Amino acid sequence: MHEVQTSKDKKNFLKIAITINAQDSQWIRPLDKNIEEVFDEQKNKFFKRGVAKRWLLLNDAEECIGRVAAFVNRQYKEAQPTGGIGFFECINDQKAADFIFNHCKNWLQEQGMEAMDGPINFGERDKWWGLLVEGFHEPLYGMNYNPPYYQQLFEAYGFQPYFHQHCYALSVDNKLQDKFYQRHAEISLDKSYKAIHMKKRALEKYAKDFTITYNKAWASHGGGKELEEKQVVKLFKTMKPVMDERLNWFVYHNDEPIAFWINLPDLNQWFKKMNGHFSLLYKLYFLFLKMFATNNRFVGLVFGIVPAYQGKGIDAFMIVEGAEFIKQHAKNYTDFEMQWIGDFNPKMINIAESLGTHRSRILSTYRFLFDSTKPFVRHKTI
Repeated sequence: MHEVQTSKDKKNFLKIAITINAQDSQWIRPLDKNIEEVFDEQKNKFFKRGVAKRWLLLNDAEECIGRVAAFVNRQYKEAQPTGGIGFFECINDQKAADFIFNHCKNWLQEQGMEAMDGPINFGERDKWWGLLVEGFHEPLYGMNYNPPYYQQLFEAYGFQPYFHQHCYALSVDNKLQDKFYQRHAEISLDKSYKAIHMKKRALEKYAKDFTITYNKAWASHGGGKELEEKQVVKLFKTMKPVMDERLNWFVYHNDEPIAFWINLPDLNQWFKKMNGHFSLLYKLYFLFLKMFATNNRFVGLVFGIVPAYQGKGIDAFMIVEGAEFIKQHAKNYTDFEMQWIGDFNPKMINIAESLGTHRSRILSTYRFLFDSTKPFVRHKTI
């Protein structure tokens, strides 16, 4: 294994993904900068709490036939110390894959780890998380895409599914179940509730409202932590150039934020035309595409309701308000797909399925225990 250090190594790290997926018309090349920023200590805050390395697998002719990254996040708390691997690419050869996995295992053991999850991100779960095992069509922005044979490479080595990640999609024209409209009508009678879409001119207000709601609704889930308002403000400002305010919804009760539904246009509908580049010239090209190229799909990023209001129909109220508005005022969007929902979250899966969606794809997060005598325990249900 050859550690990535030089500029040439970094280019080869990107190039092997192109080689592996060259014959697959559904693959969309990620922006090079999005991959490189994961490994930039100045840009990835996770280096403050962990360490990452990446390598190339070379054959006897010094040709690159695989790649991988391994990392440790000291704040990732599990029953046993668990590291991660990600950005895996490999030819269809089990011996080559096993060599890569063994190298990662050995390095992670040196870091004091007792297990490894993969393929995951050295960062948040919203990007580059999980192995695609079902639904081999154009990926959403920031979503892993891989050849089908990768599943065999992982499972033959001994990885087991820690959790499955379900994605759901539907046509914007789909009519929701009657119960959604009934609950919407009931809550609409109480004028202390209101649903409004985000206004970009008041971005910091909505960042604050998101932070309040998120910390009540999600911070205790899946090893989550509380968000700081300044983090969310920075995130919203980063997202602002590609935000469509008509797609982002908040619910208030007596003017207190209690729910949110955050969506973005599917950036891959534009980025797939850019072949991984984002230089100044390509930034101008992106602005051109954003103005004139049709984007007919939007993506559900996160949906949250304060626990005290769960089970009261707030989800139906917000979804109907948003859906009807989008149908009338954002007619360019014909399709909607949700970012993944873990199978450890049956409540959210139930909401997704009740919308009349179909399951569009499955990704799987795998875990490998270094001590095979220890019991394997899947992600706990929330």
